[in-house]
Amino acid sequence: MSDQEMKIKAIGKVKSAYDKHDGTPIQANYETSNEASLLIDPEYREGLEGLAGFDRIYVICWLDRSKPYKLSVIPYLDDEAHGLFTTRAPSRPNPIGLSLVKILSVDVKEGIIRIEGIDILDNTPILDIKPYIPDFDVFPDSKSGWYEKAKGKRLKADNRFSK
Repeated sequence: MSDQEMKIKAIGKVKSAYDKHDGTPIQANYETSNEASLLIDPEYREGLEGLAGFDRIYVICWLDRSKPYKLSVIPYLDDEAHGLFTTRAPSRPNPIGLSLVKILSVDVKEGIIRIEGIDILDNTPILDIKPYIPDFDVFPDSKSGWYEKAKGKRLKADNRFSK
């Protein structure tokens, strides 16, 4: 496999009440009452047309404040080490985050998507947005590895992955 340079450009940024990892929900669905906004840059706003017809979206972002990764980590939901790629730990070789959030409103002209259920820090760069489609995205009988035993242990982040 060869090294390939990739160019990624943010399409906007997150506006949320969270300014540090410690105390932020570890997954978007663990605290659904918290509201935030996605501020989309002017050149991408036309792409928001029709988004209000969806209930939920995936927000793909660059986790710019995570510390360097390790291939073995103790995730928020457990007290034992696991391989990085079996977790959703934010410190990764490419610190890309994925959050599934509920849409409250979409203002195409202003480029503002109001959402609830956020687990992303304020001013985090947004890389992309994709609609959640239940026919594609639901597999309720899937295995969940180590998570099955750790389910529900911890719902808020601490500073273990902060710079």
